[in-house]
Amino acid sequence: MIPLAARGLRAVLLDIEGTTTPMAFVHEVLFPFARTRLAEYLSAHWREPGTDEIREKLADEHAADRARGEQPPMLVTPDETDAVRSLVAYANWLMDRDRKSPGLKQLQALIWQDGYRAGMLRGQVFADVPAAIRRWHAAGVGVVIYSSGSELAQRRLFESTEHGDLTPAIDAFFDTAVGAKVEASSYGRIAAALERPLGEILFVSDVPRELTAAREAGMDVVLSLRPGNPPVDVTGFDTVRTFDEIA
Repeated sequence: MIPLAARGLRAVLLDIEGTTTPMAFVHEVLFPFARTRLAEYLSAHWREPGTDEIREKLADEHAADRARGEQPPMLVTPDETDAVRSLVAYANWLMDRDRKSPGLKQLQALIWQDGYRAGMLRGQVFADVPAAIRRWHAAGVGVVIYSSGSELAQRRLFESTEHGDLTPAIDAFFDTAVGAKVEASSYGRIAAALERPLGEILFVSDVPRELTAAREAGMDVVLSLRPGNPPVDVTGFDTVRTFDEIA
């Protein structure tokens, strides 16, 4: 059992994949859904301001990839049809490598948003998650999300679960705009944004490297062990298999 009050913890910072949400939902539902709709979405929204922003981000990332000596698919600009095709090829190249690409994450979030709104997607969380989030919120404990998925994608997932909209009980969402999850400075920025001391925040994740970074920053940490997660070395970490163990 992780006693929040006894540890002086006033906020719980949650990872998503493998912590609140099954990995299978992300890898077997969300990622394929976006991948198969890249061309359709880009063709339909090519001339919209939001797509312009995504195209600029991906072009910058593409240039950085090439500067590092990598060989991503070329981006083509003169003809719109060819430009869409080349951007889809680059997005697939990024997904094949599981890149934490800001442009890709933004594009995926917009595709998922359409899916949620059309009823083709529904956010998935483990059965213990809704009651825990609402319990912590009712007790005055801040509930915060930090994921490599964009803030938009996070919000749409939590507002569309079969347990109802969980976002009223969630105080804030952070994505990698605050920094990488394996960098201690990212957790300092989150604490500053929340206006809370680092020592009052508990970070729950299934990734030891993320927990190590958060602990280096000064947060309390707990390792999430969920069904479907790959085996990890639990040495040196408190662990939970359900949020019922955090009270």
